[in-house]
Amino acid sequence: MRLACSAVTSSVSLPSTKREASGPRMFQSCQKRIREHLAARRIRRTRLVTKDGRCNIEFGNVRYSNHFALLVDFWTTFVEIRWRFVLLIFIASFAGSWFIFGLLWYWIAKSNGDLRWQDPPENHTRCIDNVNGLTTAFLYSLETQTTIGYGGRALTEHCGGAVTLLIIQSILGAIINCFMCGVILAKISLPKKRAKTITFSETAVICPRRDCLCLLIRVANLRKTLLIGSQIYGKLLRTTVTPDGETIIMDQVNIDFVVDAGKDNLFFVCPLTLTHVIDKASPFFEMAVDTLHQQEFELVVFLEGTAESTSSSCQVRTSFIPQEIQWGYKFLPIISRTKEGKYRVDFSNFSKTVPVATAHCAYCFHNEKGHHHHVHNPMALDNQGFDVIDIND
Repeated sequence: MRLACSAVTSSVSLPSTKREASGPRMFQSCQKRIREHLAARRIRRTRLVTKDGRCNIEFGNVRYSNHFALLVDFWTTFVEIRWRFVLLIFIASFAGSWFIFGLLWYWIAKSNGDLRWQDPPENHTRCIDNVNGLTTAFLYSLETQTTIGYGGRALTEHCGGAVTLLIIQSILGAIINCFMCGVILAKISLPKKRAKTITFSETAVICPRRDCLCLLIRVANLRKTLLIGSQIYGKLLRTTVTPDGETIIMDQVNIDFVVDAGKDNLFFVCPLTLTHVIDKASPFFEMAVDTLHQQEFELVVFLEGTAESTSSSCQVRTSFIPQEIQWGYKFLPIISRTKEGKYRVDFSNFSKTVPVATAHCAYCFHNEKGHHHHVHNPMALDNQGFDVIDIND
């Protein structure tokens, strides 16, 4: 992170009091930026699931037999490794096979006395025409495995071992070609690539909705193709202590999410708002506006579905920590209808929120009269009638 702590100098000298005051302000600004940077790095290290869905976890003291199991399941290992290693293996497999078979072709030519430095007689019967050294043997190996025929080098029918080697190289070259092409196609068509076009809001909000105190999260499909059979659910990860005194790290609590259309089989054609009702069974019931950011938990949200175009199942994940949950805010509307009758989604307001009157705790909302009320704020209400609105204004 680049810290901009340089001051712009001017030809006009400042008074001594202003110069003395600007120094501490610059130092305090640098300290603030450093603290914010360190806090952001600490949050990234401590969260289990990153915002883009990657799991921040490592395995230690794994036995060597388990490492060997990864090699046994070589197909999954090849598909999951990084692209740089796939390309390295792709180049090494082809170049290595060309070189190894080039040595074998060189050995056959040498055994038959075909090489130029062996001075073969004029009536000598060659196994391979125009293979006179190691370089030409390598070129013949490359031309054989890639089925390139330049017409200069060719196999004769006088050596049975050369014919056998030709068959072996052709079969092995086809296997390498099919395997590497399959790995590349499998990596390109991985379902997690489809998940890149599913986005969640940067923050979650807690506000009243339909006479209930709810936690709301927005999710949007950036493609016009649907996710068939979409399902949503959440897990609250936190450290708990049982009545027996046992400490459970990363204890998982189920969090149910619904939308207006239901819980399953969502019509995911436009951005949806995931709703979790904070009732007595919810783990958020014991939290309040002044204690929320003091909690230590991580809310992981999952969305699963089948891509309509490829029929492949995919899962989208994201997480929210207490600092990313806003109490007493509501999302701005983003869906409107144009004058031509089309529905328009403005993603500039996708994660923007507006304050709304909300009880300071779930207990007060459900038990104290006057705390569960709404404020008539047109920018804080959903655009239920799909009226023509100018969101930018």
